[in-house]
Formats: sequence, structure tokens, C-alpha cells
Amino acid sequence: MTIKLTEGAIEALTKGTDVSNPVLQLVNIRKIEGGTGPVRFRLMMSDGLHTMSSFMLSTQLNSLAEQNRVAPNCVCMLKKSVTNVLKDGRPVVIILDMEVIKPAEQVPGKIGDPTPYVEGQSKPAQATPTSSAPAGRPLQPQNGGAGPPSRGAARDYGKKPMPSTPGGTSKVVPIASLNPYQSKWTIRARVTNKSAIRNWNNSRGEGKLFSMEIVDESGEIRVTGFNQEVDKFYSLIEQGKVYYISKGTLKIANKQYTSLKNDYEMTLNGESTIIPCDDSHDVPMVQCDFISIANLEARDKDAIVDVIGVCKSVEDVTRITTKNSREVSKRNIQLMDMSGKVIQVTMWGTEAETFDGSGQPILAIKGAKLSDFGGRSLSTLFSSTVMVNPDIPEAYKLRGWYDKEGHSLEAQSMTEMRGGGAGGPTNWKTLADVKNEHLGHGDKADYFTCIGTIVYMRKENCLYQACPSKDCNKKVVDQHNGMFRCEKCDKEFPDFKYRLMLSANIADFGDNQWVTCFQDSAEAILGQKSDYIGQLKDSNEAAFDEVFQHANFNTFVFRNRVKLETYNDESRIKVTVMEAKPVDHKEYSKRLIMAIRKAAAL
Repeated sequence: MTIKLTEGAIEALTKGTDVSNPVLQLVNIRKIEGGTGPVRFRLMMSDGLHTMSSFMLSTQLNSLAEQNRVAPNCVCMLKKSVTNVLKDGRPVVIILDMEVIKPAEQVPGKIGDPTPYVEGQSKPAQATPTSSAPAGRPLQPQNGGAGPPSRGAARDYGKKPMPSTPGGTSKVVPIASLNPYQSKWTIRARVTNKSAIRNWNNSRGEGKLFSMEIVDESGEIRVTGFNQEVDKFYSLIEQGKVYYISKGTLKIANKQYTSLKNDYEMTLNGESTIIPCDDSHDVPMVQCDFISIANLEARDKDAIVDVIGVCKSVEDVTRITTKNSREVSKRNIQLMDMSGKVIQVTMWGTEAETFDGSGQPILAIKGAKLSDFGGRSLSTLFSSTVMVNPDIPEAYKLRGWYDKEGHSLEAQSMTEMRGGGAGGPTNWKTLADVKNEHLGHGDKADYFTCIGTIVYMRKENCLYQACPSKDCNKKVVDQHNGMFRCEKCDKEFPDFKYRLMLSANIADFGDNQWVTCFQDSAEAILGQKSDYIGQLKDSNEAAFDEVFQHANFNTFVFRNRVKLETYNDESRIKVTVMEAKPVDHKEYSKRLIMAIRKAAAL
């Protein structure tokens, strides 16, 4: 087999003629640093007749360049691209999908004798040196070789043209092709989430805003409108409907507030237009990248994630007062998926007040924030999309699984409730359960809560001298000259702070377990602050011993982390106390009664 570049494709792409899967050779590639924005890669491509350096990789293809899969001399097929016209009139071809059909190391050099393309100057097709690879072909213009589109137009190659806007003045471009360097564009997209209007007040003034998330077949993007744009567009826009949107301002997306897979976000301005679209059957409803609840433990704190699950239980709405003295509604729900794990999700505001969890509905949440509060928990945001019983395949699959077998599973919660109450999804275990069920032997740590009594504590090495810096607890080294050195901070200090690292043995009715208690939990058990205990150790050994004697045989609710650890080729279970609280005997008794009733019903 021989390969032949698609001669004339450069000129056709520049003029806006549809070209199906053109085969081009990469001549050069250059990284463009975007400041605070994403890295972009600019490519010079050849069709054997001409070269042009106005090709850009879309950011979702950056891995091709970063992994050196596209390198000078390689031969590529452009499976999907769009041509944009910049403000100065120069065309830029954005590559949305590309396949390397001949790696650079298998191509001896430049194919043909191409010259830089200049608009209005072209040369006839010529014989092109060949090499073995899947066959390419000369350009065969579609649509009769139609002339260039109006400035600002963009065409999607390799696919049928998108419909025109109602005015017919421009072509619709995909969301994935949008970037701040374009002057004119129109997208056709469905609104998947529309926020309430929010008021803001800061040093720069006051105003109002709303945001929405929109999606088409190529991707999704977040759109925000301020003040006049709120008045102009908010009442027009309905969640779930499709619109033509033109002339917004593109800027780098703030990933702290959105999980959308787009490097940019859009702001509506005085020139923006939003027009309803009736022909919407081919626009997707939503784009979600659902993560199994069991896999959330491996995600970083504050990550923005998409989840779907069965609403197993719903708590009543409560009202809380925020730090800025504002009252807000809050509701906790327990969400379970096919991994058999349950996680607590906190909903806020109007959504919390209106949510109906009766009948254990399927709940899909796009853009929830992951927290490490009580192990792992989720919280909806201003930008989150909450869908009850959504019309998507994942929801139907989950419904069938839960109705058939999921409802009877004894699910394990990833969220540990604060305290010893009875109503939460706390993963209560006896100490014998921890050993019999081999908790902590998996890839990730397990969490459990138990009632335990202190039976012994090691006083030796329970205190250490730590760095006095606010956020550093590293052990300091006594320099024996009145100074103490912290290797982490690379500084010397004239003093230190005492920190507790207490090893204790706790017991319940069936077993006992050695646990490690750090600062907060150790102070709760001993009933004294670490600085005071350190002073006693240095000045009054009898009083120091009395603190430990007084703490013996007290009973607490322990929230624990358990993990199998290996040290010096020896594996052992390590249990770390995350929190120790006095037992609320009324709530504990309620939990025991519930357990007895459950056992009696078996």
C-alpha cells in the first residue's frame, strides 16, 4: 500500500470547502504558552503542494503532542476540524480529532516539494513521493467546490454542515472549537443547568448574576451573565431547551467552581444574542462522567465530581446560620450505587427545601464537591445540576439493579457521622468485627466507629517537642544551645510546643485493640491540653501519672481509620483514632434497640 497526501487540502481548508478526512504531513510543531491559560500547540502542515502554519490542536488533543505522538514528518488524517477566522482576517484550522497513520520514525522526510500557501496563488497538483501506508488521495471538493464562507464562518469537516442560524448569516460551530481568539461565532446548545439569580456586593460595587451550563455533541461550557444580561436573558432561558448563542466573551475557566471539561468559560456581553431553536432532536441532553461512590476515596479533597445513585434515605430540612450571619436551608441524603457503598450528600437552599426523596428515586448530580468531612462526603454547589430519575441509560440500569438485589444489601457508608447518634449511616463495628471482617486489608483504608473503654495507655514517648510554627508539627532537634531546629522549616527557634502521640489499648465486650491517638483525640481522652501535660512531665511526675490514671477505664465513642501497613517487611494493622467523644447514652441506647429489633426480624 502507498500513501499520498490530499493535494489541495490546505487551500480548501483555508477557503472553507468541505474536505472529508484529509491526509496531511506535519512539518513543524511549536508550543504556545498561554500565561494563565492552557498550553496550545501550533502546527505547520503540508498537503504535498502547500504548507500552512495556521493549524492549532484543540486542548483535548494536547496529549498527542506532550507524548510525542505527533512529531515532524509524521502523516496524519484530520478526522474532524473547524476553520475559524481571527479578528485580523487570518484563517485558523482548529483540529478537533486527528489520527496518526504514519509515525515520524517511519517517514524518511518531507513528502513532495511544498511551498508556503499564499491566498490567491496556487499551483497544479504534482506527483508526490510515496511510502508504504494506508492509501490517501488527492482532494475531491464537495459541494461543487463552493467558494469561501463569509468572514467569521466556521465549517465542521468530515461531517454534514451544521444548520444555519435563523438569520442565515453564519454557520454553527461546535463548543469544542471556541477560543478567545475568534471574532464571530454561533453555537447551538442545550441548557442543562440554570442557576437562580444571585446578588453580589463587594469593594467594586454591587450587582446580580446568573450562570448556566450548555452542551452540544462536541462538549460543554459554563456561561455567566451579569446585571443587564440578567434582565435581558434570564426569563428567556429554560433548562432543557436548545438555543443559538452568539458573541459571548471567552476566558480561562476557573476550575474551582466547575467540573466541565472545557478550558474556557463564557461571559455574556452587550453584543450577545440568544435565540430559541426548535430543531433540537440531535442535541444531547447532558454530559456526565459518573464516578463510582467506592472510587471517591481515591479522589482529592475538594474535587468536583459527577455521581449517580439511589436515594436510600432523606433527612429533614434544617436551617443553619453561615459565618456571614445568613440563614440557609440544608438537607442530608444518603446515596448508594452498585459498588455497595453509601455516601452522604448535602443539598442547600431551595433545592434542599423542594427535594422529594420518597420512593427512593435515582439521583444524578453533576458537579458535586467532594469533602473529607467524616471520611468522605459530597455537597452540591451553586453550579451543580441535580437530576431526579433522569432519562439516561445509567439511571435505568441502576434502578433495575436496586429493585432486584441492591435493596437487600447491607451497604457500607463512606461518611462517618459526628458523634454516637443512632440515626446516621455510621459504620458501627465491634472490635471483633474489625478483625473478623479484615478491615483495612484493601488498597484503601477503612473507617469504623466503635464504643470502647480505655484499659491501658503507654506514658513513655507520648509527648514530643514540635516546631512552634502554626502549620508545622514536625519534631524539632535540640541544638543544646538554647535553640531548637526544625528540618522541615529549615529554621531554629528559641522554644517549641508539645504534641501528643498516645498509644492506647481499648476494649469492648468481645475484644481489645491497640490504637494511636494524635493531638485532638489524645487531649479528649486525657482531659488535658498537651502543653499542660508537658509541663507536668518536666516538673511534677506524680501529677503527670495521675492524669493517666484518671483517664483509665473511661468509655468513648471512637471514630477510627484502619489500614494494613508494612514496616521492615512486617505487616500489621494500624488503627488511628480520628475522633474520641463521650458516649451519649440515650442515643446509644436507641441504636442498640434498633439493632435488637433488626436481629429479631431475621
